[in-house]
Amino acid sequence: MATLSTSLHRPVPVEKQPALQEHSRLRTGDWWRKVPAWRNVSPSEFLDHRWQVRNSVTDPDKLAQLLSGVVTPSFVEDMRAGFRIAPMQLRVTPYVLGLIDWRDPSRDPLRKQFVPLASEHEPDHPMGTLDCLEEQRDARAPGLTHRYPDKVLFLALDVCPVYCRFCTRSYSIGSHAGGVDKLDFHPNAERWEEAFRYIRGNPQVEDVVVSGGDVYMLNHRLLRSIGEELLRIDHVRRIRFATKGIAVMPQKILSDEAWLGAVADTAEAGRAAGVHVCVHTHFNHPREITEISREAVDRLFQRGVTVRNQSVLLRGVNDDPDTMALLVRRLGYINVRPYYVYVHDMVPGVESLRTTLSKAIEVEKRVRGQTAGFNTPTFVCDAYGGGGKRALNSFETYDRRVGVAVYRSPVVDPGRAFFYFDPLRGLDEKVREAWRVPAKRRRMIDSTVERSGL
Repeated sequence: MATLSTSLHRPVPVEKQPALQEHSRLRTGDWWRKVPAWRNVSPSEFLDHRWQVRNSVTDPDKLAQLLSGVVTPSFVEDMRAGFRIAPMQLRVTPYVLGLIDWRDPSRDPLRKQFVPLASEHEPDHPMGTLDCLEEQRDARAPGLTHRYPDKVLFLALDVCPVYCRFCTRSYSIGSHAGGVDKLDFHPNAERWEEAFRYIRGNPQVEDVVVSGGDVYMLNHRLLRSIGEELLRIDHVRRIRFATKGIAVMPQKILSDEAWLGAVADTAEAGRAAGVHVCVHTHFNHPREITEISREAVDRLFQRGVTVRNQSVLLRGVNDDPDTMALLVRRLGYINVRPYYVYVHDMVPGVESLRTTLSKAIEVEKRVRGQTAGFNTPTFVCDAYGGGGKRALNSFETYDRRVGVAVYRSPVVDPGRAFFYFDPLRGLDEKVREAWRVPAKRRRMIDSTVERSGL
């Protein structure tokens, strides 16, 4: 009888093996005590969402006070100067601040997401705009964007438990900062009713993303009322509640029974009506996932609530393939489904965090195959100009020399070119200079579009 070749049974090479069980090693202990101001905060206090809210830091001076004796004076001054030019104000929870390695804050991947340094600042790309995805162009009511045929985005509010520096909605989120005049999407019954009226009148809408802002900041009654209203609309088949809160303040899931109940009850009512209600959250780095995160997600899991994750690819945070692979596997370990990884949108003030499209493609190649396909995120470019989400490799043409990728979006607008523009830092000096001249910039873009056939 023929025997199988021993080559079929060779062991997986060591260099291809993921670090054994590294993804399951979640942070435990009283790690927040490393911040002097919280040295005596008990676990019961720290695990109370009300304590987290009361002690969230919204003032750079207060943050400097908290870090007195922990970081250098030069770091504090660098931070203050960073906030003076940032388009997003400061808002960060004790939970997040406690996770930052303040022994080396300049390189810390969590600090980079929430606390700007002037020394890291890069000039904005000439094509960057506050609403680079043109959500307001596709608005059908204040705070209601309808771009895809069967889906709408409902911006229920304009505040969040933390303010990410790289926020794609810096045109509306938080208070005025960095000279940016922001749109007002505060919770308002009249504005909400206009959105619901549009959804009721458009039976092609089957999918509603309730975002903002962040639904974490809605009290349980308002959150429940949104769910009930949408469930009364027969043609709505999918409801997604979007919140970064699980990543930055998981304590709310553990200690706010009414809010958890509003989500879980809406999901249960949805199942009875054949409507899928789920939660979308936003982890960017494996260090953000702690034992507290796992316990919070488990409470949702036990109540039958699906949780998916959307990450943003950030330079110096998660653009290393090993870091992204660990994030993906750790998300799967705590029963959060990795859904999307977005190439960083072209919003002003955070050019230093953007990567090239080619870098994103390489990260995706090395992450795919690390775990099961259903637990592997899709890497996408939310195309500049409002083209919507495009698979990274689906560009019509990508000129790496000038840093221009051209995408088609047949459903959104079949005859229009949509883009991604690489950061200028990696381009040849002559090309960088050309980008600064409007006429030359236009020629580079037009030439790339012409080669794409659009």
